[in-house]
Amino acid sequence: MQIFGVDIGGSGIKGAPVDLDRGDLAQERHKVLTPHPATPDGVADGVKQVIDHFGWTGPVGLTFPGVVTGGSTVRTAANVDKSWIDTDARALFGERLGGLPVTVVNDADAAGVAEMRFGAGRGRKGTVILLTFGTGIGSAVFVDGVLVPNTELGHLELNGHEAEKRASSKVKEDQGLNWERWSRRVQKYLAHVEMLFSPELFIIGGGVSRKAHKFLPHIKGIKAEIVPAQLQNNAGIVGAAMHAAEQHG
Repeated sequence: MQIFGVDIGGSGIKGAPVDLDRGDLAQERHKVLTPHPATPDGVADGVKQVIDHFGWTGPVGLTFPGVVTGGSTVRTAANVDKSWIDTDARALFGERLGGLPVTVVNDADAAGVAEMRFGAGRGRKGTVILLTFGTGIGSAVFVDGVLVPNTELGHLELNGHEAEKRASSKVKEDQGLNWERWSRRVQKYLAHVEMLFSPELFIIGGGVSRKAHKFLPHIKGIKAEIVPAQLQNNAGIVGAAMHAAEQHG
């Protein structure tokens, strides 16, 4: 079974048809740059470009980089334009995509669901926390495999700053931090999250998961197991498609 998944991020909008039996992309993903400012209309146009690239006409699952309540209403917009707040995202995308069946879910929650079914969290019980390091820091918290939605732990305070303003991969690039210096910031953040939630497992996702060997060895003193996401930066696309399949499959 194939469903289309789109992952909307602060820097890029990427998508592809997903083979839900394998938990993998059925075709090579297509990516466009997120417009700046990332307004609802601008982002919707970017999503349409990705969908049109494949000529897709079935259900579409979309992730959003913020809190989404009731399966549709955007409540936060840390890394996109503030005009997103209170937008009915499902109605916006459905209209822009010519009435295709659309679902919308928090981006890290989608990545987490995909990792729990097909990736590093498969079969794991207890408390598992996926953290995506990208433009910001996204989070997905699971207790015995059940998602606690919209946790947004990237906004926890760390040393007087929002954690994602200190330890996201964008901050690493913007400040020219080497892997070791950046990993020390990640370590402080993980220690803070561990103190609050005592997870058995941290899964590190986002684009940096491809380079886990460059920073995970520098992270010390964390009691939980720490592993890279197996689906890497495709987890959001897969999770978006899984969510759409649950609603429309």
